[in-house]
Amino acid sequence: MSEVKDTHEQPKVEIAVENFGPIAEANIDLRPLTVFVGPSNTGKTYFATLVYALYGVFPKMTEPRILLPTGHQGIIGFLYALQNIVLKDKNPSTKKKAQELLKKLNTSDRAFRISDIPTDLHEISKSLIDDAEVFGDKLQSELKNCFDLDVISELRRLTKEEQSEMVISLKVNEAQKNGWSILLNASESDVVLNSSFNDTTVLLPEGLAISTNWKGNGNFDYTFSGNWDVELTEHGLAVEQTSGENRFYLPAARSGIMQSHRIIASSLVTRTTQVGLESFPEVPTLSAPIADSMQKIILYREKKKQNDEMKNIAESLENEFLFGQIRYKPTSSGYPDFRYLPQGTDEEIRLSQSSSMVSELAPLVLFLRSGIKSGDTLIIEEPEAHLHPGAQADMAVILARLVRAGVKVIITTHSDWLLQEIGNLIRAGELKNFGEEVDELPTFLEIEQVGIWHFQKNGEVEEIPYNRIDGVEPMEYMDVAEDLYNRSARLQNRLEERNKTAQSIISW
Repeated sequence: MSEVKDTHEQPKVEIAVENFGPIAEANIDLRPLTVFVGPSNTGKTYFATLVYALYGVFPKMTEPRILLPTGHQGIIGFLYALQNIVLKDKNPSTKKKAQELLKKLNTSDRAFRISDIPTDLHEISKSLIDDAEVFGDKLQSELKNCFDLDVISELRRLTKEEQSEMVISLKVNEAQKNGWSILLNASESDVVLNSSFNDTTVLLPEGLAISTNWKGNGNFDYTFSGNWDVELTEHGLAVEQTSGENRFYLPAARSGIMQSHRIIASSLVTRTTQVGLESFPEVPTLSAPIADSMQKIILYREKKKQNDEMKNIAESLENEFLFGQIRYKPTSSGYPDFRYLPQGTDEEIRLSQSSSMVSELAPLVLFLRSGIKSGDTLIIEEPEAHLHPGAQADMAVILARLVRAGVKVIITTHSDWLLQEIGNLIRAGELKNFGEEVDELPTFLEIEQVGIWHFQKNGEVEEIPYNRIDGVEPMEYMDVAEDLYNRSARLQNRLEERNKTAQSIISW
């Protein structure tokens, strides 16, 4: 079984918010397994959606594509500045350093960082390093898409008939050193974003090179090469690594998505015609996480070569949870049809005819087969939905296996059973560190890999530290269990008293 890298070597991604939706204040650092618990309407889904949005702007967090803006500022502007030095600067030393930098930009075997720029050339790179306008445009666009909003100010928390200023902060640190950060402040009338970077910040990621073709007269053409897809947009260079990290979101509505995806696909085709456009002049939109999840299902294709670890986890879900297989069937329309084949039968049935548990878990099975890999981020709302308590506990093991395979997992949950098993998996990890084998569980988690965050009704968010006795459950779960027990005891005592009275009357 593949193992994750030492968590101490991973960048620390810290996200803080103030007056954000239902959340008054939260400061959360993402772990390989990050869990959001707490009552409904306290901001768990809000924060999970924010994480999804930030991964859309910064796909790898340590190598964000937004650090490649164009125009007079950005990497292209930087190239023009270097070109002018090579052509016009009279200082041989400065000219030589500019030529060496151009060679580095034309080499894709290593990342190009701010530290690669010599001190005496830093002046020309200032605009490249901090272009808050580009950051702000891209981040605002992603937030609007993910929360399905017209303006960012709608995210601000409503308090006593007034809305306070909203703050979103993202910090990424490596090896316990300050890395890069962004800070977004949104009021009713304005949105301001500031950014900060250090010398280790990546300007061109490994695997992406820029080649220049000198045209004379102070001009040149440039081309990009490497294992990245590059597209020139109004916001800069949109860069996607062909084998890079991806984000996946499984919303709470996944059962409905699986049962209605063909109808949705059919309606999309209808809307592409002129009649369709006239029939649907104004159609409600979806948030980006739900739309992305739908798109992955609608455009689903089986991969000929699947990741062995992900394939094994998918098969475990089918054998131990679904007691059957999720079958993919191509159709003449080009859109997939999914069927469920129960164990011990030869007859497939539609997902709409299967149990809600099958529809809930089918998207996860399909994602594991078709795309999720080590390094990806998977966000699941309520993975315990429609599962028997025993299966809820088993789901914790599935999540742990994903973490051990290198997938970054973020979940929202209300399940006491799932949290109890996560506590057991951490205990198993402690025993592993003592050199003991643990037969009770097929895998384990290390304390450093898990972060449990409690969202509260007052708008605050606090981390629940692991306790060897109590595990990682919030105190309110224990209070609920105690209240239920006390209520049961009181009712039972009253029944006993009533029974004694009734027996006394009969005896008399």
